[in-house]
Amino acid sequence: MARNIGFVSTRFAGTDGVSLEASKWGEVFAANGHACYWFAGKLEKQNGTGHLCPEAFFQHPDNCCINDRIFGYKRRTPQVTEEIHNLRGRLKTALYAFIERFDISLLVAQNVLTIPMHVPLGLALTEVIAETGIPAIAHHHDFYWERLRFSINAVNDYIRTAFPPNLPDIHHVVINSEAREQLALRAGITSTVIPNVLDFKAEPTVDRERAAAFKRSLGLAADDIMILQPTRIVQRKGIEHAIELVRELDDPRCKLVISHEAGDEGFEYADWLRDYAHEKAVDLRILTTQISDPWSLEERQEATYSLWDVYPFADFITYPSLYEGFGNAFLEAIYFRKPILVNRYATFVRDIEPLGFDLVVMDGYLTRNTVSEVRTLMDSPARREQMVAHNYEVASRHYSYSLLICRLNAIFADIFGPDSGELLKPTGECSGLTAFPASPAIHPAAAAMR
Repeated sequence: MARNIGFVSTRFAGTDGVSLEASKWGEVFAANGHACYWFAGKLEKQNGTGHLCPEAFFQHPDNCCINDRIFGYKRRTPQVTEEIHNLRGRLKTALYAFIERFDISLLVAQNVLTIPMHVPLGLALTEVIAETGIPAIAHHHDFYWERLRFSINAVNDYIRTAFPPNLPDIHHVVINSEAREQLALRAGITSTVIPNVLDFKAEPTVDRERAAAFKRSLGLAADDIMILQPTRIVQRKGIEHAIELVRELDDPRCKLVISHEAGDEGFEYADWLRDYAHEKAVDLRILTTQISDPWSLEERQEATYSLWDVYPFADFITYPSLYEGFGNAFLEAIYFRKPILVNRYATFVRDIEPLGFDLVVMDGYLTRNTVSEVRTLMDSPARREQMVAHNYEVASRHYSYSLLICRLNAIFADIFGPDSGELLKPTGECSGLTAFPASPAIHPAAAAMR
């Protein structure tokens, strides 16, 4: 039975991890005959399927004004409370209009019930689900307890209500095993782990002319070595380690390119990186051209490149993140068969490293041996090819669309009943996959909170 599925977030635009994963889910749904519709404050997906509500964007002035007075403080004023509820009311009306307009039968909340960057929107969506009983999947990427900036706040009552809400009509999905355990412990909520995925059964479609044009737009010469840092410019990405690597390689042909934008968490870190690169005599190129979601159905402007135009001419990928919920850039590097340096962040150590990938790794700092290993890789095409072929095969077994389909089918059976039929067609790859892994035992203290 085909269904109308409504995705909800603060934005579906650009190349942040939430937007990319939502697009992949949407692609899988659409391929199986379901219609996907999009509600957000910033949207690339228009073409008749989008419901744009500017006030839902986390950087909308009204929400920024609220955030400035609730984070870093332990108490809020009655005026701030009133502003939160006024905005909540307007967003709630917009959500009801979205559901009615597209006859939505299933909501997919993408991180909007997870991280309190937009408290009024989280409250509004929680109330809509509670009032309508509409089935929902809450796809969690980053919980508030994983971000230091939310540790002191004046809205703990709202955070406990809506980030995430514990409602019978919501099925919770997390992207790593640590998040599953913490959600059970802290909120008494069980969840399914669905890691980030890519369609490893289909090679990436590359427009070589656009990719070459992208490289030229950076001012790179034909013999330049492109070291790509394919992440947003936020401090937890550890981009200073990429600068240190290029400095230690000591090759004037090496150019460090950062493919994503700054701004989500301010511009101070970007400014510091520029100064640091200058101090280390590293040629740093930060993109000013907008990079779009490769799954977007919108017609791209001539000056806009897709994320898939960024990877083809990269010679090496740096991924020295200090923390990641999972790691889209890691999978993308594997997908494009690129050698990669990875810092051993917690989720990598627990969920990814045991699978047997062949990588250059660092453990919090760059060593001479690590630099030597990178240099050897760049000078040995045979070693490079062996590495990337092995990694592609491992990723295709553990992070393909078939895993997403199998686990979503188990969730749909739970939501709509075992007799409703599978909403997604399983593939032959599903054999041997755990469709619905058991949640961890709930700690007694957490169970008591239910």
